[in-house]
Amino acid sequence: MTDAPAEIDGRALRNLIGNFATGITIISTMSDEAPVGFACQSFSSLSLDPPMVLFCPMKTSRSWNAIEAAGRFGVTILAEDQQDACAVFGSRNPDKFASVDWHRSPGGMPILDGELAWIDCTVEKVVDGGDHHVVFGRVQAFGTGEPDKPLLFYRGQYTGIEPDKSVPAPWRADLEEFLFTAGTNDTWL
Repeated sequence: MTDAPAEIDGRALRNLIGNFATGITIISTMSDEAPVGFACQSFSSLSLDPPMVLFCPMKTSRSWNAIEAAGRFGVTILAEDQQDACAVFGSRNPDKFASVDWHRSPGGMPILDGELAWIDCTVEKVVDGGDHHVVFGRVQAFGTGEPDKPLLFYRGQYTGIEPDKSVPAPWRADLEEFLFTAGTNDTWL
């Protein structure tokens, strides 16, 4: 006989997960010729072959409904000076793009000006993830902007990379294998 799992305190779990620093993105699409989007921390690279990313919108997200209907989306990876834009896209403001400068990607997706990088994707697959969806997107095109530092979120606050702490990791085949094949190689267990 196994013990019933302990009741998990959602707020405590959220605080714990806040110890994992994340980049911040804006996930967007065009809906009836108007741009829509939301701020998203739950974004990640997924696969290089085929090229795929994933993000996790709340099931109640109106922006997600538009993205799902369009079948395509853009990803703006925010630069460290885009905190105000992040706040707008994290709000319930129905016209978030009215207060930011933006342009269209080559695939027609709305991308915020001043971005660190952008990605155009098509929706490949959507799976259940509790109170969120897990959306797999196939990368169609991508590019970089001018800034060189990301906007990060850590312990409920915006943060950045300190200049003296920003040292590139040396290229190592084993590290690259781990980053892009984690979970598929028994030698990492």
